[in-house]
Amino acid sequence: MVPNGRSAAPGESRHAGAKTSGSGGNDSGLRFGLDSDRPRTPRRRSLHLALPGCWGAVLFACLSFTPSLLPRGGLLQGMICGITAAIGYGLGVLLAFVWRAFADRPPRSARLVSWRIFGICAVILFGVFFGLGQYWQHEIRALMGVSEYNLLLVVLSPVVAVVVAGLLLAIGRGIRGMYRRAARTLDRWMGQRAANVVGWVLVAGLVYVVVSGVLLGGLVDIANTAFSARDTRTPEGVQQPASGLRSGGPDSVVPWDSLGWQGRTFIGEGPSTEQIGGFTGDPALEPIRIYAGLASSEDSESRAALAVEDLMRAGGFERGNLVVVTTTGSGWVDPALVDTFEYLTGGDAATVAIQYSYLPSWISYLVDQSKAREAGRDLFDAVYDTWSTLPQDDRPRLFVAGESLGSFGGETAFSGEYDLRNRTAGTVFAGPPNFNTLFREFSDRRDEGSPEIEPVYREGRTVRFTNDPESGIPPADRSWEGSRVLYLMHPSDPIVWWSPRLISREPDWIGEAPGHDVLEDMVWIPFVTFWQITADLPFSTGVPAGHGHKYTTEYVDAWAAVLRPPGITAADLANLKSIVAQEE
Repeated sequence: MVPNGRSAAPGESRHAGAKTSGSGGNDSGLRFGLDSDRPRTPRRRSLHLALPGCWGAVLFACLSFTPSLLPRGGLLQGMICGITAAIGYGLGVLLAFVWRAFADRPPRSARLVSWRIFGICAVILFGVFFGLGQYWQHEIRALMGVSEYNLLLVVLSPVVAVVVAGLLLAIGRGIRGMYRRAARTLDRWMGQRAANVVGWVLVAGLVYVVVSGVLLGGLVDIANTAFSARDTRTPEGVQQPASGLRSGGPDSVVPWDSLGWQGRTFIGEGPSTEQIGGFTGDPALEPIRIYAGLASSEDSESRAALAVEDLMRAGGFERGNLVVVTTTGSGWVDPALVDTFEYLTGGDAATVAIQYSYLPSWISYLVDQSKAREAGRDLFDAVYDTWSTLPQDDRPRLFVAGESLGSFGGETAFSGEYDLRNRTAGTVFAGPPNFNTLFREFSDRRDEGSPEIEPVYREGRTVRFTNDPESGIPPADRSWEGSRVLYLMHPSDPIVWWSPRLISREPDWIGEAPGHDVLEDMVWIPFVTFWQITADLPFSTGVPAGHGHKYTTEYVDAWAAVLRPPGITAADLANLKSIVAQEE
């Protein structure tokens, strides 16, 4: 509308007589509608939808039903559909704007017949892909043995999608409105282009501060308060140990009250000598478990030193096998990882770990990534400094292990393949995040012809990867001498495969033959695949064992391959798997 309130003539700028700033020419260039040549009230402008944007929203919403790595419930599918629809709407509007700029033509109203054609096509397309989506989800559930299915949430998923897309569109228009007001204000003191650029910079900076400083910071503060409060409690059924072979027990230099929730769980549980002896058929030793919590000392280095002091007190360096475990974000140590190690060594084992955060791994990755790095490096270095001074024939075999963010921290103590081989007797890392430095190096430099889901690095001489160690650890036709480094990684584990690069780049693992629990119908779609796998992350452990980010009985074959215990048969391993599965 021109300043005096009359309608703009065809082809005439809607802000004739005024500077065409971001609140003028760009505004009209981003508007499509049935009545763009008639004045609109603020409410009508807020409800206005662009036809190209709607096409983009529908197409992206349909693509959101394509399969990803894990089964999706109706609520999650609705959220993914809404997010991708909002992205599609924005891209549709942007592409239309760019096309008009190259064609050097003003925006024009979409005809009523165009909206009718869109409506018919939208209903048909969405209905077809909604049905295909249910088929794909059924196939994924069958692959993983998942029987849970909520029909009501599935039916409501389109409603959830509309709500989510509407909220995101409203937020986007709110940000655009702030930019327009900023540009209009700046236009009084500077040129049009400068006002546009400075306005965008100011609004982008404000959004960044709000998201990273207020929203993310608030989320972290709330999570930190909640999880730190839980850290002061003790899980039901867990009691302070009466054995001096555990931290928090008699003569321990680490107080029981300082171990935290996860530390007290780790120390208070585990197989007894009777259980280990029942498995091996021989008298067993009581395993040593050492742990230092956040409250045990001020920083990572001093916690590592305290843990090593307690390890020496308990006789950990006198055992035959010693494993250094880097915990996940909250300080959790996977029971299956350590229990299996203790069973296969007949209890002649010591385990040491320290806590570096209260927060779950996915939050720790955002805010405590450096703490995981420091904890992994400080603990191994402290253990190695003492271990390396012992006589070579009178010291335990030294192993390293970690799951998820724990594998990230565990890797940081080493510079590469040779360092892992020279300073350890073996390593087991499970579910390594895609950003792990050594994992990425080994995978990216894999031997030609080996797939990314199960790569072969330098003919498997030291480092190997497996989706299922029971089925085999490639390359089966090559010797595996000396220290063994083994990565466990399920084809359906989103922690392993999530990466920001999924936004614009197809990874090799999608283009290759799929793993045993991933659908062949899964394809890479820009933006869409990224959001699908992002949505898989919080639910990565909510699937049966052997899929997603849930590693249990795989540790039996993994540790058997790395430890190489004498006299262990296939029947023994099968028995141990049933024991580990029951304890989960």
